[in-house]
This record gives sequence, structure tokens and C-alpha cells, in this order.
Amino acid sequence: MGKLQRATSVLTTVALALTLAACSDDRPTAEDAAGTLAGGLARLDVGASAFTSAEPAEVTAQLAAITEGFAPEPPQVTVAGVEETGEDTATATLEYVWDLDATDSDWAYSTTAELTRVEDTWQTEWDPGVFVPDLLPDEKLALTRTPADRGNITGAGGAVIVTERPVVRVGIDKTQVPEAEQAASARELAKLLDLDPAGYEEQVAAAGAEAFVVALVLRDDATRTVTDAQIDAVPGALRQAATLELAPTRTFARELLGGVGEATEELVEQSDGALRAGDVTGLSGLQLQHNARLAGTPGLSVTTVPAEEAQTPPKELFTTAPVNGEDLATTLDPRLQSLGEKVLADEPSASSIVAIRPSTGEILAAANGPGSEGLQTALLGQYPPGSTFKVATSLALLRKGFTPQTPTECSKEVVVDGRTFNNAGTFPADFLGTIPLLETFAQSCNTGFIAARDKVSQTELESAARDLGIGVEAGIGTPAFFGSVPVEAEGTAHAAAMIGQGEVLVSPLNLATMAASVGAGARVTPTLLAPGSEDDGAVPSGAPSTAAASSAAPSDGASPEAPSPSAFTAAESATLKKLMGAVVTQGGAQLLQDVPGAPVLAKTGTAEFGSETPPRTHAWVVALQGDLAVAVFVEEGELGSTSGGPLMQAFLTGAAA
Repeated sequence: MGKLQRATSVLTTVALALTLAACSDDRPTAEDAAGTLAGGLARLDVGASAFTSAEPAEVTAQLAAITEGFAPEPPQVTVAGVEETGEDTATATLEYVWDLDATDSDWAYSTTAELTRVEDTWQTEWDPGVFVPDLLPDEKLALTRTPADRGNITGAGGAVIVTERPVVRVGIDKTQVPEAEQAASARELAKLLDLDPAGYEEQVAAAGAEAFVVALVLRDDATRTVTDAQIDAVPGALRQAATLELAPTRTFARELLGGVGEATEELVEQSDGALRAGDVTGLSGLQLQHNARLAGTPGLSVTTVPAEEAQTPPKELFTTAPVNGEDLATTLDPRLQSLGEKVLADEPSASSIVAIRPSTGEILAAANGPGSEGLQTALLGQYPPGSTFKVATSLALLRKGFTPQTPTECSKEVVVDGRTFNNAGTFPADFLGTIPLLETFAQSCNTGFIAARDKVSQTELESAARDLGIGVEAGIGTPAFFGSVPVEAEGTAHAAAMIGQGEVLVSPLNLATMAASVGAGARVTPTLLAPGSEDDGAVPSGAPSTAAASSAAPSDGASPEAPSPSAFTAAESATLKKLMGAVVTQGGAQLLQDVPGAPVLAKTGTAEFGSETPPRTHAWVVALQGDLAVAVFVEEGELGSTSGGPLMQAFLTGAAA
């Protein structure tokens, strides 16, 4: 009996399993079809889906036509839900998100797709409205960007430095001159604008048949020398009035401020969708480094483009308003910046003048002469400082017990490990022998400082320089070189470092910072961006401070690690000021005695470079006058006193006016 019951039970179970298997439905579901459709729409390729009245290839071709030139990436498409409306019908809700650019301006919406099961396949009832709400057959999508108003670059006291100024775009309109005459017109216009005729002729020839080929953009102000009549006399030449973000003059802080124009291919590629061809953007300098702040966010508008034969007007589907850019406030003093450029205007060699306010660290001027040929000598130059570095060397000696009266041995020459070091050829013989440190500094006796090399280790020399800001990076919001002094050096390398030669390198900005630190009685942290502008790459820098947080930022403009605190004291500053005062009253910078205003304190410097005999020399002068610290540099100079001195005199005299 028990065996019979067990057998019956097994038979019943098998029969039930067979019945359930016969009733199960393993055909694709509406959810499966909706997911496949969403994935295809996100790829703009619906080849894996089925449609009630169109082939998948036809729908894919429609999607390509609708989105041609519309957005950099296809949309994200997800299935929000599927509702069964009958035994073989369902409605899928699809959610779309278009990333229109690199900002947060996402276009999001939802549509519905009607699904019908035909035999074992779910098919979609297709029309363009499944892709974009209310989109009609043969309509396309268009994306329009409305540029935001670009922020200005301002200077000290809020003075506007860079703002929109009128310009004239000049070029050849190829539709206005016969093809056979286009080359001649291009050459004629190029000569008028002082451009390379052959180069511009090639530009015009390579452009499309209906192109307007811009040759040059001219400032439309009193400085324009090419007249409308001269331009109009060239067959096919065209003038277009426009505006462009410009400084007050063509040369004003050009290397620092940078330029604005149409985005280059390289910038478009690097922007990750934020820029497109034709967009106006910062191209160099502060305009590029702080473009996100200055440019703002463009407005976006998505509209339909009706078919050519359609009578329907375009429809606006999505829009965002532009967000105007913010001003970038700098510490530049427009008057001092212009003065620096004027003083350097006739210097054929690379040159610069940097001015800093010691009490705040504000960079007031960073001027480069025409001999720099567009390079940022003032901030990025890397040169040996020569005798100007004796300010740091003297600080190291003071810390070893020296005073201005301490005797030093100023010999005609000194030999270190077989290398002979001399004084400048113009060094006055009256000061050879045992003279006090004050006189050694004032007359810039190289041998006197080198003779004291055993009193100061290289580590102590580097520490003294660092306490004055040499080798201490700071976040000024733009790339800069802040100096380099080796921590270890022996023999001739250490001897050379004592007089600012060898491996010691500085920039004009760096030496102006050193002078400013002496003036402030504490290590100064230079700053170029005013409070409120530091958030896009710079570090606030207020008044000079010995706090660890007062310095920061590597040469690429980003925020660096904080340096060690400075041990520089007000008492040390007072002694260094006394030494620098002697340079003006009895040393190599006596021409600065006639500068009006507070007494000038200074140090001249000449640094040898190259392999010629005699070697070529850089000329330096640093000066303090009241709350103004200045560094003057001439790349191919004679002596600091003869090449740099007159430039410093002219700048300080003009600053006092």
C-alpha cells in the first residue's frame, strides 16, 4: 500500500510540472522591447528594434538627419516605465537627457512609445515624436549658443583695463571680386596692412568661394593709421565694425593680460565640449588662465528646423539664459604699468620693470620692453641676479654676527679651487684692502663677499634668500618663476653663489619681491589678483606675513604647498636698508639721489653669462622708495649702474610725479 501511494505521488508531481511548463510564456516582454528601443535611441541606431510601419534602417537614417550637427553626444535614454494597455499592447515611457555642452545645461524630457506584439515580436509605432515631443517628419534640431557678456579685467582702484573696444575687421570678400583678380587684391591689401603678401594671398586662395577672409583686426580709435578710404580702394576689400576685449593700448601688459579671439582647434579639442568652432574665448595670458570666470556661461536654445517645403515656423523646445562673466580684478596700477613700458620703449634687449607695494605685496607693474619680443620676461625670466643677490648674502652674514662695521677683505682677486674671481673692471682701486661690510656692499666688492664664504654655509645662504622670498612660490593667478638657490654647494659653486652667480636664478618679479621684503620688514608674498578674484587659481595674499600660509603656488599658477615660516626680522630689515642706502649715497647708484620724494635705497647688479671673452652681462637694479619696491632688468646690459640705473631713475621720477 505504501509503495502504491509513493508511485501515485510521483506521477502527480510529474504531471503538474508538465502542465506548468506547457502554460509558461518565455516570449520577449514589452519591457524587453522598451529597453532595446531605449538603447538604440541612445546610440542613434535602432537596428535591433522592430517597427510597425518602417524598417529599422529607415528610422536610424531619420535619427541621423534629425541630429546632424546638433550636439556633441547622443542623449542618454532610459525606460521610466511600461504599462500594459491590452493583451498585446503596451505604452513605454522614455526619459531623455541631452548633455548640450560642458556646463550643467542639460535638456531633459520624456516621450511615450506605443508597443504592439505581432506574433512573438514587440513592434514600436514610430514617429519623430517618440524621439522629441511634437517633432514633425523631416524637422531637424538646431542648437544656438548666445554668448554671455565677457567680464572686464580691472586694475588698482577698480580702473577698467580690458573691456570691449571698437575694432574693424579688414579682409577680402571673395564674392565682391572676380576670381582672376583675387590674388592681386589680397597682395595689395596685405601691403596696406603691413602683412606678408604671399602668405595672405595663399590664405585667400585656400578659402571657400564665398568666404570673407580676414586679414587683420584694427583698433578703431585715434591710433588707427589705415583709413577707410585706403581699404575701400582695394577691389573686394571689406570692413566690418565689431568690438573686441582689448587693453587701452596695443602693448599694455600684453604678455600678462593675453588676448581674446575665436577658439583655436587645439582649445576646442581641450575644452571637452565647452568650446566650439567660432566661439570667442581667451587665447593667452590671464584671458586664457581665467577664461571660465571672464567668459561666463553662454545661453542655449534648442529649436526645430522645418523642412524646406514646410510652412510651419521653428519651435523653441528648450532655452537657458546666458550668465555673464565676472570681472577679474588685478592689482596693476595702469599709470605705473604704462610708465614702465614707456621707460623701456627704446631698450633693444629683452628687459623688464616690476613694481610691488611692500605693505601689501600687490604687484603694481610687470612691464616688458619691446626687446622681449612677446616673452614674459618680468614674471618668467630665469637669470642669475649678480650683485643684487648680495642683499641675501648680507642677511646671512648678519646672522653670523656681522654688522655694517665688520671688516672684510676686498682684494683685487680671490682664487677658489683654482678659479679666479675678480671685481668689476670699473671697481675703484681706493676701496681695495680691509674695508667695512657697509663699504663692501656699497661698492659691490665681489672678493670681499667671497672671502667671507667660510662664515656662511650654502644652506644658511639659501635660508636667508628664502626668508626674503627667493625660492618661495606664491599663487599670483598666472605662471611665474620665483627663484632657485641651491641648498648644497661647495668650493667654486658656493663662492659663485655668494655673489649671485653659479646656479642662483631669479626673475625680475622675484627680485622685486626681495626688495619689497626688505621694505616691509617681513617676507612679502606677491599678489596679482585682488580680493574676490583668488577663487579661480590664486591664493589670497594681503599684507606681508611670516605665517606659513602667506606663500603658495607653483609656477603654473595653481595653489602650492605652504612654505616654512620666514625668520626675517624688522631689525635685520633696518640694517639691510642702511646698506642699501649707502649704495645711493656713496656707491654705484648715486644718480638715484636726485629722484624726488623719500630717499631711495638700492642695489645694483651685473651678472655674467655666455662663453664669450669678455662675457656678456645682465644688468640689474633693485630699489626701495617709501612703499614702492622696484626691480629693473636688462638682458644684454653693461653694468647694473650704467644700463639699469638710468631706467630706474626714469621710472622712480615718473612714479613720483
